[in-house]
Amino acid sequence: MHDGSAYSDAALCGTISVSWGNFMGFGAGVRKLQCIIALLLMSALPGMAGAQVSGQAQQPAPTQQGQQPEVVPADAALSTPPAQTQSVAAPPSATPPTVQPPIATPAPKPRKKGPVDALKPGEFIWVKQDVYEGPMKIVIVLDTQRIYVFQNDQLIGFSTISSGKKGKETPTGIFNILQKNVDHKSNLYSNAPMPFMQRLTWDGIAVHGGDLPGYPASHGCIRLPIVFAKALFGVTQMGQEVVVLQDTSTPVKRPKPEPATDTEVGSADAVADPALPPPELAPKPADAFSPEPSV
Repeated sequence: MHDGSAYSDAALCGTISVSWGNFMGFGAGVRKLQCIIALLLMSALPGMAGAQVSGQAQQPAPTQQGQQPEVVPADAALSTPPAQTQSVAAPPSATPPTVQPPIATPAPKPRKKGPVDALKPGEFIWVKQDVYEGPMKIVIVLDTQRIYVFQNDQLIGFSTISSGKKGKETPTGIFNILQKNVDHKSNLYSNAPMPFMQRLTWDGIAVHGGDLPGYPASHGCIRLPIVFAKALFGVTQMGQEVVVLQDTSTPVKRPKPEPATDTEVGSADAVADPALPPPELAPKPADAFSPEPSV
């Protein structure tokens, strides 16, 4: 019993020793295997991470029920993704205040050339006065073919006229009545009648009655309606001033009196020197010149 026990214990110990040695050898191999597996895992980990990310990127998004899944082409991942445009909010625009345009005042219509009255050729207005006293003014306006008569700065008459035609225009200026003749006849134009003639110049310009066609038609004289010429003839005096204007905006200058010349010999010189012959008097203008008729 004793020997057999001893043998059994020794055999058991040997078996345990062999088993422990084998176990220690096996443990070393396990550790080596663990190191190899760890190295393999470490080397394979980046590839697995990239594959996982790629798998997540390629994993299709869940589609709702009834919605068709979006098909992405195979080369979509290789194509350059479109540049994302960042939306920039436009700054608020300032609205300018509404400015009402100024109301344009219409320009006044240009005044038509012509008289302000409505007289037709040959018509006139004459306001008869009880007494014709006071300063009188006679104004003739050629562009409107009118004559105006004032007394004491009051208009007592105006009329249509017919002045000198083209090439025989009536001169403008300040004149005086030099001669009056109720029944004057032209000495150049076949004794043409010039009733109620009032001479303004000695070279053929006068105011008288005549035909009025509605435009300048005379040889330089101022023709008036016969009735108006008669009324004017009855109220004027010799030396009466008559102003002839081209238009109402063009003034005329009053002529300056001519100074006396040194060659004139007066009666005082004749008395002082009786040896001198008596001076010869110049002929009167009425004797020296014949009026030139204008009709």
